[in-house]
Amino acid sequence: MTNYNQILNLLGIARRAGKIVSGEGIVLNAIKKGKVKFLLIASDTGASTTKKFLNKTDFYNVPFNHEITKRDLSDAIGQSRTIVGITDNGFARKLNELNE
Repeated sequence: MTNYNQILNLLGIARRAGKIVSGEGIVLNAIKKGKVKFLLIASDTGASTTKKFLNKTDFYNVPFNHEITKRDLSDAIGQSRTIVGITDNGFARKLNELNE
């Protein structure tokens, strides 16, 4: 199984465990509060949204993945989303390992 598929599988598990936040506004607030431990930005997200979240990941030192498509990201969590934040340290650590 590729890292890409493992990331998607782990994301689905995190969703069922209630360890994600999704949607631009909610994720942005969670990043500012220090709750997001890993961020997934869909590769086909708009340029301004991508730039805004990449700036936040730099400022708040949040690791991220920008390689997953919106369709795959949405399928993994069961909702149409382009931005997903992981709030659990364990899931974030594993996603960060798979991201390298």
